[in-house]
Amino acid sequence: MKNFRIKGIVRIVFLLFLMFLFFFFSFVFDLQLISLSIIPLIIYQAYLLFKLVDTTNRELSQFLQGIIHSDFSQSFYRKSQNKSFNELHDTFNDIINKFQKIRIGKEEHYQYLSTVMQHVGIGLIAFKENGDIDFINDSAKKLLKIKYLNKVKSLNRIGKNFGDLLLNAKNGERKTIELNFDFDSVQMVVYAKEFKLRSEWYKLISIQDIKGELDEKEMEAWQKLIRVLTHEIMNSITPISSLAGTVTTMLDDSSNIIKVEDDESLEDIKIAVSTIKRRSEGLINFVDKYRSLTKIPKPNIKPFKINLLLERLNKLLEKEFAEKGVEISIKIVPEELVVKADVDLLEQVLLNLLINSLHATIAAAAPQIKVVAFKDIAGKVNIQVKDNGQGISKEVQEKIFIPFFSTKQSGSGIGLSLSRQIMRAHGGVMKVSSVPNSETIFTLQFG
Repeated sequence: MKNFRIKGIVRIVFLLFLMFLFFFFSFVFDLQLISLSIIPLIIYQAYLLFKLVDTTNRELSQFLQGIIHSDFSQSFYRKSQNKSFNELHDTFNDIINKFQKIRIGKEEHYQYLSTVMQHVGIGLIAFKENGDIDFINDSAKKLLKIKYLNKVKSLNRIGKNFGDLLLNAKNGERKTIELNFDFDSVQMVVYAKEFKLRSEWYKLISIQDIKGELDEKEMEAWQKLIRVLTHEIMNSITPISSLAGTVTTMLDDSSNIIKVEDDESLEDIKIAVSTIKRRSEGLINFVDKYRSLTKIPKPNIKPFKINLLLERLNKLLEKEFAEKGVEISIKIVPEELVVKADVDLLEQVLLNLLINSLHATIAAAAPQIKVVAFKDIAGKVNIQVKDNGQGISKEVQEKIFIPFFSTKQSGSGIGLSLSRQIMRAHGGVMKVSSVPNSETIFTLQFG
């Protein structure tokens, strides 16, 4: 800028000097010819001064327009024929470089925050006052089972006017809501927070699925209760069973002197003691079964092909299916679908489901069981066991995973509860949906 000032001052001084000469020769010496010869020099100097100022204004305007429109791609190069502008160009370039660094820093910060928001397990949706979506992370898409979203009101199709609920949610408001999908229901907590950005109001909604957490807490409570009950029962029953065995041995041993009025009374005592022993042992075996609910082994998770497991189960139950007249079909998409799980534990779960379906379809006119394995839109592996049996009512569906609950007279009530715990140990879920006297679907979904 120093060279620019010097050059500008020199041109102004020289222009004033020429104008002085023009007036001097015109009015003092009345030398019109000389005066006229000075006019082109005056015009040329005025042109040079105008060009100097105009070039500076144009480059300054170009620089400022780039700043206004956030265009930092421009660059001002040194020109040897215009050395007075070199310092100005260097200043422009320094400012542009600093703006570029600031912009890159903001973009990196935005990418960092965007990555963090995409990574969190809680669903996040940010939208403007008019309902236009500004941001939605993958967790929200998976939770709401959607691929894309432009308008919040589009969520009304999910049910319960969910989109309107989000639009009308007040700042700091927290709500619990349950949404029902085709074969699933999700219980979630919705929390709203308003903020202002660039003079425009936005609303940030967080959506968290708490159904799995509630199920986990419920299962932990049942396990604690079962541990306490089995411990107390075993402590009480074991001595009784042992004493009953001892008394039975004594009665059978003729060397023991036991005074009884007659043989019939002795036989009654033997029967009573034997009954006590047998029922005590039965109760111990019963308690041992329920202990399995609190001792789920840690899964040995390895990848394996689902078709191999299902073919093995089909062969295992083939004879029983044929005897009952049940038609079974297996469909795997793709055929080489692989799941990461403990093959032995998963076999136990599927065997339990298939046997339950077999019993449920006994009264059906044309009993059918279908096993389907596939990947859902979230990329999770699903295995479904479907049957056209008697179905399960809505009230019973809410209880079938509770330990001790069974719809069968001879059922222990641990099969489905144990199966669900096995799926929990795999980081997956087990769900049921049913239409009475039409269809029942058990779904195993792996995380």
